[in-house]
Amino acid sequence: MNEGERGPGTPASGDGADASPPPLDQSIHEVGQAGRAALDASFGAARALRALVSADLALARSALGRGLAWAGVAVVFGASGWLLATAAGVALMQWLGLSWLASLSIAALFNLAVACLAIWRTARFFDYMGLHATRRQLSRMGLFDEHDDEDDDAPGEARGTRAGRGGTAEGPSVPAPMEEPRA
Repeated sequence: MNEGERGPGTPASGDGADASPPPLDQSIHEVGQAGRAALDASFGAARALRALVSADLALARSALGRGLAWAGVAVVFGASGWLLATAAGVALMQWLGLSWLASLSIAALFNLAVACLAIWRTARFFDYMGLHATRRQLSRMGLFDEHDDEDDDAPGEARGTRAGRGGTAEGPSVPAPMEEPRA
């Protein structure tokens, strides 16, 4: 009979049905050995993961350096291309009959407009790096306390009571009116 064809009452091994279980101390020893083997395997997996992360970080560090070098090349050639395009635009406006002053002024205004747009967008993205939502959540959990907000509050206001800030689930909190001390 094959193993898959055994009946429900047939023992799994050829020792017979009356095989007694091993003694308790031997079972505890086998369980301890299995636990140590599992722990060793976990340590081996952790070492392998540490080596993988270390190699991955080294690759990322190398890629960052090379990426920055190529970004520098792109900036240099992009700037020189922009200057050449601006010069060509000025020459085209001059050929169309505008004076040198008008041609250069139009090119300068266009470049300033693009620079202002870039400055505005850069400031917005740097503002996103402030992790404002994370700070709010950490403050609510009591893990992060911003002390610079207290300096902005008026002397009579409690922290988090200014309009548009703070509050509870019921709504924004309203500062209590200040009472004069009674003598």
